[in-house]
Amino acid sequence: MIETKGLTGAQTLLRVLSGMGVDRIFASPGSEWSPVWEALAEPPPQNESMPLYLTSRHEEIAVGMASGYAKATGKLPAVMIHTTVGALHASMALRGALHEHVPMVVFTGESVGFGEDEAPDPGAQWIGNLADVGGPARLVDRCVKWSFGVNTKSLWPATIQRACQLAVAAPRGPVLVSVPMEYLFDKMSKDPPSTLGSAPAPTADAGGIRALAEMLLEAKNPVIISEEAGRSPMIVDRIVVLAETLGIPVIETRSTGYLNFPRNHPLHGGYDPQEYLPEADMVLLLSSMVPWHPPSKGPGPGVKVAVLDENPLRAELPYWGFKVDLCLAGEVESSLEQLLEELNKRLPKGNSGFAERAKKWRERCEERKRKWAEEALSFKDKKPIDTCWVMYELNQVLPADAMVVEETITHRLALHRYVDKLKPGSYFAGSIGGLGTGLGTALGVKAAAPKRPVICLIGDGSFNYDPGLAAMGFCQEHKMPIMIVIFNNYGYLSQKSGIPRYFPNGWAVKTKNFVGISITPSPEYAVLPRAFDGYGEKVEEPGEVRKALERGLKAAAAGQVSLIDIRLEPVVS
Repeated sequence: MIETKGLTGAQTLLRVLSGMGVDRIFASPGSEWSPVWEALAEPPPQNESMPLYLTSRHEEIAVGMASGYAKATGKLPAVMIHTTVGALHASMALRGALHEHVPMVVFTGESVGFGEDEAPDPGAQWIGNLADVGGPARLVDRCVKWSFGVNTKSLWPATIQRACQLAVAAPRGPVLVSVPMEYLFDKMSKDPPSTLGSAPAPTADAGGIRALAEMLLEAKNPVIISEEAGRSPMIVDRIVVLAETLGIPVIETRSTGYLNFPRNHPLHGGYDPQEYLPEADMVLLLSSMVPWHPPSKGPGPGVKVAVLDENPLRAELPYWGFKVDLCLAGEVESSLEQLLEELNKRLPKGNSGFAERAKKWRERCEERKRKWAEEALSFKDKKPIDTCWVMYELNQVLPADAMVVEETITHRLALHRYVDKLKPGSYFAGSIGGLGTGLGTALGVKAAAPKRPVICLIGDGSFNYDPGLAAMGFCQEHKMPIMIVIFNNYGYLSQKSGIPRYFPNGWAVKTKNFVGISITPSPEYAVLPRAFDGYGEKVEEPGEVRKALERGLKAAAAGQVSLIDIRLEPVVS
């Protein structure tokens, strides 16, 4: 039982979070949090631990760090941010966490007294500048799974506990609680109601698992597609066993957010599901948001499609539209364990009936990898530098324990193809639907694994959206250096690519006048980390790519944030 009666609201926050297993608070707070800062300065009660408080300099960094930490550890992080204005700063990152099903519990402050009652006066700025009707919980409620503005102090202990439970309940996601600063000063009159930490996510229905096993065994040419199942290395291990047992290829997409299957495994099917759909007679979607596009361009009417996910029908999306013959809602790891047990009951001992099928996919994988390698090597002398060559060289120098966060967008496919040494649990997407969270996500991964090298791969367009100064300041202040690699093509390639697709004979193509896509003149990004005792380098020669990456890794290992600015073909020649 967590006891909070008689504690201040600030002390209560720390005690309940600790009791719920929260060991990190990522913060970019405002003045309303002074009671919590005072509570953090107190010596903790004997035999009690408090969450580690890590302050950043921007709300997107704080939420991005929480996302990276949750992805890398599987633990629930907390976030403290400023009231309405801070919540609005954080809303894009919160929306990303909602769509990625990343759990976190986020707290903002507010005021209900405005200096008119006996509680401490928050200051005149709250009346004119910081308060909004409905408060921060109302402002960003569409960007989180659940939000609530605490309206009486007696609810505060229970609300903290409930917020933690809701964040990790399936489908997982961010929740937000706003608390009046007056309640942080006040003494609590109640304890949280429950000893329950968090309810485990349910395994998929047993009858559905039996139906899925039968569907897989009856199929002549089944395939697996996954984008987000790899949030746990244990899930990846089970996918490997499933694929090897039945001789099934596992395909990712270019938008995959995790490493869902070992990239150098012979049953890895690459990143284009459309290559496989014409010959497949059964498709298993494992935590896959958009396995092909448009949804109507999927497999034919005779092809069975099964879905297994915590949130299989994506209730948060306005349109999903994919054909589904069998829909299983459940926690993926335990559901796969049950599926493997069901398959083992049905398969004869020493079964090797799928060896020929596996051989076909292995040969196709080897040929695909050979072509990719030939393509990368063909660019080794090309100037300006080609993205494929950079990713190929990065793969050669990656430390065995490296962790990679990516916010490159148009360069993402090259990363998937060539950086194949990463182990499960060491690759994470750093953006979804918006730019500005890649650096924060990388810092959260670094906070989760401070002794491991963390590399953030980021486009120059993305870098301009990220709070770069705040991120590098965090590296310096908390001694958590990362290596940042900028893929600098002087602009926004994703914006340019749509123009010839939609207007192939239009004025922009004829005159080469592509409006609003350039970032020129390109800043000298390499000088930025030097303001934070870091290391920076600009690379323009393909032969210098590997050496520059090695120098950046060495600097980060020595405790310096490092930035390698690699100059590519400009989007506007």
